[in-house]
Amino acid sequence: MTLRTEKAVSPTTGEVTWLLVDEETYAPHPEAREFSLYLRGVGRSPQTQRAYIPRIGRFLSWCAERGTDWRTVRLGDMSLFKFHVERTPTRYGQLPAGKTVNATLTAVCEFLRFCAVQGHVDHEVAARLSEPRFLAHAPAGFHPGEGGQHLMIKARSLKAPEIERSPQTLTGTQMNQVLDAARTARDRLLLTVLVEAGLRIGEALGLRREDMHLLPDSTHLGCRTGGAHLHVRPRQDNTNGARAKAGHHRMVPLTPEVVHRYREHLAEREQVAGSDECDYVFVNLVGVHAGRPLSYSNVKQVIERIGKRCGLTARPHMMRHTAATRWIRNGVAPDVMQTLLGHASSASTAVYLHAQDEDLRAAVDSLTPEESR
Repeated sequence: MTLRTEKAVSPTTGEVTWLLVDEETYAPHPEAREFSLYLRGVGRSPQTQRAYIPRIGRFLSWCAERGTDWRTVRLGDMSLFKFHVERTPTRYGQLPAGKTVNATLTAVCEFLRFCAVQGHVDHEVAARLSEPRFLAHAPAGFHPGEGGQHLMIKARSLKAPEIERSPQTLTGTQMNQVLDAARTARDRLLLTVLVEAGLRIGEALGLRREDMHLLPDSTHLGCRTGGAHLHVRPRQDNTNGARAKAGHHRMVPLTPEVVHRYREHLAEREQVAGSDECDYVFVNLVGVHAGRPLSYSNVKQVIERIGKRCGLTARPHMMRHTAATRWIRNGVAPDVMQTLLGHASSASTAVYLHAQDEDLRAAVDSLTPEESR
């Protein structure tokens, strides 16, 4: 049986569920369907479903081709699957990075653990995929328990080595080129919000007009925060599937540049039929979906096209990386940056603290000949 990933849209609620279906019969894979519904039920984003389900489908198809029963998979089988993933070129003709391999293994292991809980596979199958390890660095305030037994955790047995790279960013000149190449006020505002406020693309697409507090005083809106700012609010009912990943509310101050571009965008937006009935900040400007909220795929295509016009590679998340890198280089404290970015863990922010090649070169070149001896 060959499986393929399909998007199922509820005709009543519009909610999206990603499924694995048989290519010939289109019958959904039952356990994968349960897992997809579970991800949605526990609040995982549609993008998580979209990423996990094809990886699980790859594993199930690989097992079927080998004649291996995925319900009784052994650690040796998982090792062979890991080798298969590592040695299969991506659609760009390159071997996958360690991080990509580990993302596939993580999805498969979560699926098998879920199936063990549901009784679809033996608990020993899921247990074989993890091994006990000591927690080397306990978080602040962590209590190890009597005898330190809580310092023992379950870690995935199979893991590909990862080469840590600094996040891809744009220079100030490149960012100006991208902004100049944007052909609509909407696109200029979106790019500015991403690079000035460091929002995730899902957070930006979920913004409503009520979230934009752009006056010096917002007390008339029931908000005591002074100055221009926006509110990132986790919502489960966004019709475009946008989600605030962190799952909690936060406030992000805005620069005068964002306020200026927002005014330009409102003037442009008012000319779009049906936009007055939509509370989302970012909407489609043309086509059959004009006036409806932008989707992630729309924005990805728009930003990639803008980058191509500049001869650059541009993706939505690069703008967030650029914002974080600028903040850290301008001396913003890590804890402040963590709050601005909405990171639940300081480990997520730490990736921006690593020195880049040009930082190392500048440090060495700054020394006088006498100091370097």
